[in-house]
Amino acid sequence: MTQRRPDSVVTVLQISDTHLHATADSRMRGVTTYETLLAVLNHVRRDRRWPADIVLATGDIVQDESRAGYERFRATLEPLGVPVLTIPGNHDDPKLMGELLNSGSFQFGGELRHGPWSIVLLSTFLAGEDAGGLGPARLQGLRKALSAHVGQHVLVAMHHHPLPMGSIWLDGVALRDAKDFWQIIDAHPEVRGVVCGHVHQAHDQERNGLRFMSTPSTCAQFLPHSDFFALDERPPGLRWLELHADGHIETEVAWVPKAG
Repeated sequence: MTQRRPDSVVTVLQISDTHLHATADSRMRGVTTYETLLAVLNHVRRDRRWPADIVLATGDIVQDESRAGYERFRATLEPLGVPVLTIPGNHDDPKLMGELLNSGSFQFGGELRHGPWSIVLLSTFLAGEDAGGLGPARLQGLRKALSAHVGQHVLVAMHHHPLPMGSIWLDGVALRDAKDFWQIIDAHPEVRGVVCGHVHQAHDQERNGLRFMSTPSTCAQFLPHSDFFALDERPPGLRWLELHADGHIETEVAWVPKAG
């Protein structure tokens, strides 16, 4: 018997770093990324938490910035019948994302209110850079967005990590203006959690009463705490987030060992 979740709980499926290509059989770091995405979604559909209220895709959706890659992403997720929120990663083309992933059940950037929760989608994309940044305009936009959601619980979603992961090479391509980001977040206690992608590994810690989480890739993972680039043996993964009416977050990372 399937256990029905309370109506007050907002269930979010976070996927990240799908790294699709123009062709479906393209491989990256030893895996066919489209096949691993399909395996992750098949795994998700067998989970007790499905259907989610929201699918959150936190960047690096397409590796080669191709139109065909974004069209495949949309064609793959659209039949799920769930709102899909997207933000760009350093490998993405934000212009194409805005064109192809911002209609119907798809939303590119912006904000979404769902019951007592608001999800703020934050772009950390910097043209030509692997590292991320916000800059004065986006920082001011974040201030305004959070001020408009007083009384809500807020989850902030971004691609680049704003806290160090303890990996020298990876922290060299983190969020450059993380100090400015946290000054704004610290001034808004309604922010309950921050989630990111980019790091191809699972991480979960508390900072000043706020939950910071990174989510593994739907393809290959990076070896944690490595000074130099190295791949982990972990399989593709995803994160479930259950957002409760009192502001607390229950979360679980699921691994899909048969994928890829």
